[in-house]
Amino acid sequence: MKFVDQAKIEVSAGKGGAGSVHFRREKFIPEGGPDGGNGGAGGSVILKADRNIHTLLDFHFKPKWAAQDGANGSGSRKDGKSGEDLLIKLPVGTEIYKQPDNELVVDLREDGQEFILAKGGRGGKGNDFFKTSTNQAPRHAQPGEPGEAAEFKLSLKLVADVGLIGFPNAGKSTLISRISAATPKIADYPFTTLTPNLGVAQAKDGRSFVVADIPGLIPGAHEGKGLGIKFLKHIERTKVLAHLIDPNQVDDAGESMDPLKCYDLINHELESFSSILAKKKQIVVLTKADTFADSSDLTEIQKRFEKRKISCYIISSASGVGLPDLLLGFSKLLTSTENS
Repeated sequence: MKFVDQAKIEVSAGKGGAGSVHFRREKFIPEGGPDGGNGGAGGSVILKADRNIHTLLDFHFKPKWAAQDGANGSGSRKDGKSGEDLLIKLPVGTEIYKQPDNELVVDLREDGQEFILAKGGRGGKGNDFFKTSTNQAPRHAQPGEPGEAAEFKLSLKLVADVGLIGFPNAGKSTLISRISAATPKIADYPFTTLTPNLGVAQAKDGRSFVVADIPGLIPGAHEGKGLGIKFLKHIERTKVLAHLIDPNQVDDAGESMDPLKCYDLINHELESFSSILAKKKQIVVLTKADTFADSSDLTEIQKRFEKRKISCYIISSASGVGLPDLLLGFSKLLTSTENS
C-alpha cells in the first residue's frame, strides 16, 4: 500500500428538499385545505478517525465527495426523506485545512473522533406549515437550502509514542522489525525506508506503545535534502525520540564520524525544522553492538553521552542484546513524560 500523507478534496453536503404546495382533494370533501409536506434535510459530510486506516491514498483517486440530497415534500402532509449522511474515514492524526485560506478546521487525534465537515441544507416548509386563521389556503412553500460546500486539504501526521530517528542505515528498520510485528524493507544502502513504519512494542513491565520508524535524516534535511523534510512532521506528535546511532558511521568522504557529532548534527536538523521537535525528550541508542569485538569501545561512547546527561543504551537488533532493557527504558521515559 502506497503511503500518501497529503491530499485535497472537494466536499458537498446534500441540498434540502423543497416543500410541497398541495391541496387536499378527496371525494365528498370539496374544499380540502392545504396539505403540502416539508422537504427532507440534506445529508451532512462527517469525518471519523479510524486507526485501521494509515494513508490518504484513496483521496488522490477520489477527490470529490458529496452527501445525498433531501427528498421533496408531497401531499397528504408527507415530509420528504432526509438525505443520508456521508461518513468519511480518515487516519488518526489527520489535520483538515479549509482552502484557500489554509485555516485549520479540525485535528483528528483520537480513534473514533467525529466531526461534521459540511452540514446538510434544511428542507423547505410545505404550504401546510403556512396555514393560519387568516390565510387558510397558502399557495407557497419554501425551497430547500443548499448544503455547505468547500475545498479542503488533508495533512496526515502519524501518531506514535516513540519516534526512531537517525542517519540512514542507523538500524531503525531492523530495530522496529525486532520489537514489533512491523515488516519494513531492510537493506544495506541509504534511504531503505522511504515511508514511515508503525509497530506496537511491549516492555517487560507490561506496557505497550506505538513506535514509528522515520526515514533517515541527513545534514540539510530541514532545507529539503534527502527525504527528511517530507517526514520530519511525522515525529512532531511523538512523545519521545529514540536517537539511533551506528558507531561505525562514516561521512561522505568515508571518514569515521564521532557518535556525539552524529547526535548533534541530527538535533540541529530537528531544531531547524521545528521548536516542538527541539523540546522532545530523547534517549540515545548505540546500534550494531554485534559488530564490535571489544565492548569497552561502546561503553566509552556510552559514558561520553551520560556525561552530557543523555541516557544511552547499547543494543544489537541482530542478536537481541539490550532490547529488553531498551523497551523498558522507553516505557519509563513515556511514564515520566506523561507525569511531568
